[in-house]
Amino acid sequence: MIAVLAGFLFANNTTLLAAEPGGRPLVLAHRGMAQTYPMDGVDADTCTASRINPPVHDYLENTIAGIRAAFDAGANQVEFDVHWTADGKFAVFHDWTLDCRTDGTGTTRDHTMDELRKLDIGYGYTADGGKTYPFRGKGVGLMPTLDEVLAAFPNQSLLIDIKSNDPAEGAALADRLAAEKPGRLTVYGGDEPIAVVHKRLPDMRVMSKQIMIDCLGRYEALGWTGAAPDACRHTQLHIPEGYARWLWGWPERFAERMAEADARIVLVAGSGGFSEGFDTPEALDRIPAGFTGLVWTNRVDMIAPLFGEHR
Repeated sequence: MIAVLAGFLFANNTTLLAAEPGGRPLVLAHRGMAQTYPMDGVDADTCTASRINPPVHDYLENTIAGIRAAFDAGANQVEFDVHWTADGKFAVFHDWTLDCRTDGTGTTRDHTMDELRKLDIGYGYTADGGKTYPFRGKGVGLMPTLDEVLAAFPNQSLLIDIKSNDPAEGAALADRLAAEKPGRLTVYGGDEPIAVVHKRLPDMRVMSKQIMIDCLGRYEALGWTGAAPDACRHTQLHIPEGYARWLWGWPERFAERMAEADARIVLVAGSGGFSEGFDTPEALDRIPAGFTGLVWTNRVDMIAPLFGEHR
């Protein structure tokens, strides 16, 4: 009996018997085409604009131009961040406070969208400890609204990061996205707003920490049978590379099962903490053969052109 069970587990989960995957990995561009920074020592309070790497391009994160440049470079999906404003709109901006990147202070919730447009979103960027500020004066008026991003990219795949844990913000976002095509949009963020979005827009892919725990926890318990739990349905799973190898049937069988549940897979680098990405040519060697999901990167300009060569 034990031998039969062992044989079933092997046959049902080995990648040796999986269908030959077609295509190559896809590219998810974090914040569009953006300035990068060293990841060492970064925590939740780090002002990353004050420690950027020497710029290799002129694009700023979370801008229309930066998102367009990411798609032009070969991104298959682009991630951007949203915050609620004082007048009930969604501003596309990453940080909870304005002080790090801009010449403003306070939070987006303290300001109307008209006030936020007047800020210089390139004000705080420096690569030399404050000796020079290469983007100061160049970012005035570049903070877009969610509506503007959706209008500028009506057919492209977009990943929206709601930066609060406010369920009311989730409800407002769900109302805004109700008329959009669910297949091209994915929403992730705090457990509470994402739970609201998931309830109101059940066909839209979503992701939160709790959804990841529910989906993958149940998959670890039952995935050996070949079934994808209902908790995984209509989700986008951001899976750290260090954890991925423990998933039943990784990567091909796992991908087949998640596809049946309309779940999309994103492979993130390392532990997945603080936006770690596959950001160098050498990092691509860590992507397993047969993986055709999305790969998270902070360097879409470097990584996207390499995928054709890598496979």
